[in-house]
Amino acid sequence: MSTTVNWDDVEVGAELPSQTFAVFRADLVRYAGASGDFNPIHWNERFARSVGLPNVIAHGMFTMAEAGRVVTDWVGDPGAVLEYGVRFTRPVPVPDDDDGGQIVVTGRIADKLDGRRVRVDLTATSGGVTVLARSQAVVQLS
Repeated sequence: MSTTVNWDDVEVGAELPSQTFAVFRADLVRYAGASGDFNPIHWNERFARSVGLPNVIAHGMFTMAEAGRVVTDWVGDPGAVLEYGVRFTRPVPVPDDDDGGQIVVTGRIADKLDGRRVRVDLTATSGGVTVLARSQAVVQLS
């Protein structure tokens, strides 16, 4: 495992570079094919609205994966992520237009742990609303 982030250079409270991820219906179709999750709430607007959703919504695990990219892009090695978990709080609506949906992810170093590990806390929002809570990753640094 080789990371581009050095333990000695990391300070608690430091911000990771934030990222905004565009989400389009085509992304959801590709994700459904890869994951096998073809629930119509992820592709059929009429069905999604009939069950009380505002629109087609992104898969929760798709949203979680996009948020995790902030950590893997920062550390430079996906294998350095030892733990990662979230709580799904709200869906990410994905309109059928040229803008689609957006997931905005920020992160910060919350704690330096033993063994050259750090805990990263993430915040993921869509439309100004938090969509993932308790989003945390433990990362092994060099």
